[in-house]
Amino acid sequence: MERTRDTHEGVGGPGEQAVLLAAGLADLAVTTVGAAFTSVRGLLRRSDTAELAAGAEQDLIARGRLALDRYATAPPAHLEVLARQVIAQRDGDADRDGDRGRDGDRGRDGDGGCA
Repeated sequence: MERTRDTHEGVGGPGEQAVLLAAGLADLAVTTVGAAFTSVRGLLRRSDTAELAAGAEQDLIARGRLALDRYATAPPAHLEVLARQVIAQRDGDADRDGDRGRDGDRGRDGDGGCA
């Protein structure tokens, strides 16, 4: 069988292209699995495998928490945030006014209040 160059010259119809694509994917999968198997075999030979596994577990748990926090929690309601800001501003204004209190100069003491 004659090898073709990286172009589509010599490639037959769609059936042959599908076979070549499948063969390429299979080769890639075998290469990837082989590399992963070699890495796993190297990890099993280490003396600190238990510590590595525990560290990996903690990392995965932390990543899981971050992912859930990012996607599961809904942002606070916009109007509620605005209402809290207004209340905080109003409380700050009342603290600055000091002796006048929340109602200012009018109201409870009878000076200038409604009858």
